[in-house]
Amino acid sequence: MDFSVYLPTLLSLLSQCTAQWCYQSQYSCDDTCSDPIRWAAQFPSCGGLRQSPINIVTSKVHVNSALPPFEFIGYTNTINITVKNKGHSAHFTLPQSVRLTGGALPGQYRAAQFHFHWGGDGRPGSEHTIDGERFPMELHIVHIKEPYGCLAEAEHDMAGIALLAFLFEEAADDHPYLDTVIAALGRVQNNGSSTVIPNFRLSDILPSAKDLHRYYRYVGSMTTPGCEQAVAWTLFHRTLSISSRQLYAIAQQCRFWTGKPMTDIFRPTQPLDGRVVYQSKASGTLTSAVHLWYGVFSAVLGTTGLIH
Repeated sequence: MDFSVYLPTLLSLLSQCTAQWCYQSQYSCDDTCSDPIRWAAQFPSCGGLRQSPINIVTSKVHVNSALPPFEFIGYTNTINITVKNKGHSAHFTLPQSVRLTGGALPGQYRAAQFHFHWGGDGRPGSEHTIDGERFPMELHIVHIKEPYGCLAEAEHDMAGIALLAFLFEEAADDHPYLDTVIAALGRVQNNGSSTVIPNFRLSDILPSAKDLHRYYRYVGSMTTPGCEQAVAWTLFHRTLSISSRQLYAIAQQCRFWTGKPMTDIFRPTQPLDGRVVYQSKASGTLTSAVHLWYGVFSAVLGTTGLIH
């Protein structure tokens, strides 16, 4: 048998294996994957000065009334969404009819997907922390700035991606709509598997829009490789509820690309490196909000040496 025919395929597979990144929970001494400490060696942007997540120190945030409320478009629509195990997490794909504007964002943004970060066996698993406290779980809703067609195009714009983040707090009662999410995760246990959730409404798992006027804002990055520094982060004050039963169940459903249980899927917090975290007061005009947003850009670029 001529094994040279199979050599290109074999080399390709080996390259994929050695190029994989992983969370700290996956890493062991005999593994070839790169854990978060080593991401920057393989993905240079992961060592940048605007990395996420961060620890938000509430005594140091800058309150600014020029951060207005958001307009959530299509969040109450009934839709069918595809859920796919991506090997490191599970992504819930959203249609382009789900959009976002306001919030001092420089334009309109089209939703791409949402996903969760969790711990395991009851351990906290949020990515962002507040005054050093890690929360049970965190939800991220990813939006792409128009007219960009995909994340790869948007990553070249400092505000090309708008990411909404919600922290979960443990409660005595179940979240009334999370069991649908947990059941879907149970149907995508293995890397590459997918399923559909019919008749889903994004607003069902979120607080009412009137309760989402208070939030933190900073400029940062995606929290997985390649850690693209193109994200306008919004972390809402209002938390979501999850019961201990649901928290335990959600971490039991999926497996990593390695076959290990998908637990502790969060990146450690990153240095602030001179960035400013803003806090809204749910008031102010759009004009002043836009001025604030470009002021944020100028401040960040100045601290990173890109403005002289």
